[in-house]
Amino acid sequence: MDRYNVAARLVRSRMAELPWSAATHLAYSDGLREAAVRVLDRQLDLTLGRRATRSTLMTDPVYPALTWERVMLFRAVLGTLNRSVGERVVSPHALSVTTRLWTTALLRASAAGADGDFRRTYGCAPPWFLVISPGQECNLRCPGCYANSGARGGKLPWSVLDRIITEAKSLWGLPVVVYSGGEPLAYESEGRGILDIAEKHPDVLSLFFTNGTLLDEETAQRLGRIGSLTPCLSLEGMREATDRQRGAGTFNKVRKAMSLLREAGIHFGVSLTATRHNYQELLSDSFLDFLFKDQGAFYGFVFMYMPVGRNVDVDLMPTPEQRLAIWRRTWDVIVRKQYFLFDFWNHAPLVHGCLAAGRPAGYFHIDWDGRVTPCVFAPYAGANVMDVFAAGGNLNDVWQAPFFEEIRRWQREHAKQAESCASPRNWLTSCLVRDHYADFRGCIDRNDPEPEDAAARAALDDDTYAAAMDAYDEDLRALTVPLCDAVYSRSPGHGASL
Repeated sequence: MDRYNVAARLVRSRMAELPWSAATHLAYSDGLREAAVRVLDRQLDLTLGRRATRSTLMTDPVYPALTWERVMLFRAVLGTLNRSVGERVVSPHALSVTTRLWTTALLRASAAGADGDFRRTYGCAPPWFLVISPGQECNLRCPGCYANSGARGGKLPWSVLDRIITEAKSLWGLPVVVYSGGEPLAYESEGRGILDIAEKHPDVLSLFFTNGTLLDEETAQRLGRIGSLTPCLSLEGMREATDRQRGAGTFNKVRKAMSLLREAGIHFGVSLTATRHNYQELLSDSFLDFLFKDQGAFYGFVFMYMPVGRNVDVDLMPTPEQRLAIWRRTWDVIVRKQYFLFDFWNHAPLVHGCLAAGRPAGYFHIDWDGRVTPCVFAPYAGANVMDVFAAGGNLNDVWQAPFFEEIRRWQREHAKQAESCASPRNWLTSCLVRDHYADFRGCIDRNDPEPEDAAARAALDDDTYAAAMDAYDEDLRALTVPLCDAVYSRSPGHGASL
């Protein structure tokens, strides 16, 4: 029997029954793994009906563009995983842990499980993940930092951080936690930090965004033993661009951190902040090849600069034309190079729009002072978890805050209009803050949430800032309405085309 048939039999009838350790062992058998990848690749072709390209979608009404995009992204994940295991960048232990946790997370996202009580009570699914910034402290002081982090700042007590995650698991069946900051590796409370919280909750898949400069050999080896906590290292480009933004010598320190993570066999990713000036370098073949091929990055997140935090500058945002160029380029990279790259604004169609304010399968952000904001980049708190806990409440009380409920209503209305693609509210303009600033200001005016810092408060009184955001939104809608109609319309003959 040839390798393809052996792999097919394992994948279709036996793999699901094998212990995770045994399945991982098979993944490190190069012949079986590569044959299994071919099986899955053929199954993806069957999902599409045939091997598709962007050009064929223009005239083929058989499947919608979103199906094509999801298949292409999954194919990129599969290709990245195959490379990582084949080059032994990830250890068997880390692969076993993350595969098990991701499988659990995806199953929870698609079916009622530990979150059944929430669904019965509120009539919808709960949030799927939390982003927690446990401390504002950071050893760097980068211009434009969304959190205005520095040498000092607030921090959540470790016991409160532990309670948040424990409650989120019991009330929502929460499978994923993301740590931001400040610098998460600088956080310490009650003698413990984020690695300790990951060890306390091994059933949660965790990710933390880090500048990489505090990641030493001991930390990397401990991450390798934990297996469930993956670091995402921030870069602005190659050495010149990164050091200009983050300080001299930062690029070399990040590169050293990536080397330590490879040696420890832990999955790691990269966080790329795109501005009007650096987006071409960030998405160039040479830079992405350096990250994914040379350094062994498993995933990459693209964050377009948001004018919040320190030294707000609306002119740093990629222009609407550049934003669509980034959209085209990311899909080119995903399809052609099979790099797992996700753009949190341009790929909103994949997740049906904005994920903020605790929407079903979405998230909340909790900062170092316990303030709960709808999004990392929406620095206005509709509740404070410390106050809620002190009053005898829980995370469900946070979820019910009027500010968040109004945003979720806006999201539902946006989704209805985006389905038609003819409306100014379309899948490519899903961000309430960046793409519909006037609507966001209305939510703020009606609910009076607490600004996270002085810069967030000042933005509410800055007419020039509001005018610039509104003008951006108008220009973006003018470009995206016809494009969205051509790409995501359900009408026969429409499809995604670059």
